[in-house]
Amino acid sequence: MNSSTDRSNSRVLVTGADGFIGSHLTEALVRLGYQVRAFVMYNSFNSWGWLDQAAPEIKENLEIFAGDIRDPNGVRQAMRGCDKVLHLAALIAIPYSYHSPDTYIDTNVKGTLNVLQAARDLGATRVVHTSTSEVYGTARFVPITEEHPLQGQSPYSASKIGADQLAYSFYASFETPVVIARPFNTYGPRQSARAVIPTIITQIASGMREIRLGAVSPTRDFNYVEDTVAAFIAAMEGEGGLGEVVNFGSNFEISIGDTVSLISEVMGAEITVVTDEQRLRPVNSEVERLWADNRKASELFGWSPAHAGRDGLKRGLAKTVAWFSERANLARYKADIYNI
Repeated sequence: MNSSTDRSNSRVLVTGADGFIGSHLTEALVRLGYQVRAFVMYNSFNSWGWLDQAAPEIKENLEIFAGDIRDPNGVRQAMRGCDKVLHLAALIAIPYSYHSPDTYIDTNVKGTLNVLQAARDLGATRVVHTSTSEVYGTARFVPITEEHPLQGQSPYSASKIGADQLAYSFYASFETPVVIARPFNTYGPRQSARAVIPTIITQIASGMREIRLGAVSPTRDFNYVEDTVAAFIAAMEGEGGLGEVVNFGSNFEISIGDTVSLISEVMGAEITVVTDEQRLRPVNSEVERLWADNRKASELFGWSPAHAGRDGLKRGLAKTVAWFSERANLARYKADIYNI
């Protein structure tokens, strides 16, 4: 663990800092005393995404860089003077990847290449590249270790497999100090309603009692966002792990159907679930089962989730429900419209 002095002398670049996990991570790094440069997607509204909602003391200690991860010159400029890079910028919605796969290759593969090239050329001391549990596809064995085969069951998954392999190739070819962090399904405040937990919560919070969902039989390994943030920080501050893929999951498997029941219990609502055909993935693209083996994260970085098991999930869901149930937060979401 770095000392507070080391942290104040260390400048960290966070790509995708305007997003769900990225904004939580950025805020945590500032609170820990790091100098943080937040790479946000350039737009004419000068929006910093979720960082617009950050507390004043966070914004005052934050350097914003607006750019596009697909542009190598902008990425290089953003990385100048940064010794560590946390690369989260990506397109992540699986349904959107079915009809716009080109954008996933440009953003997830080429964007990652831009980060790796700049990190290599500018001498970054640590690059934490964000993978995803989706690269495993439907589990062939559980719990899923880092040795599980990779299966690109969606264009999104395939693009992330390509990005992961690029990251490893820079470690193997050029000794670029890369760690490949592979978080399982993160949830929490600020998550897009394209994800299943916000989809359920926003519908119930909006007064609906007939909840429209896709498949409810698949299982997932859900991680509260605070645990995922702690995982990124552990991977960045750790000594080992270079060239390694590391799962960050709760080691707890639950079906979507049982997750619905747990959320309805937390929210005190009697609901029924209706299958919405447009929310179903193509049969061979649906990932039926995810369950993380997280021993390597513990061994390498001393990381373990604070919201593990059914009780931990219920605690994390209660915090998530509380945030989404606030009128101003719920108003940001369109609960009655399917969000891909």
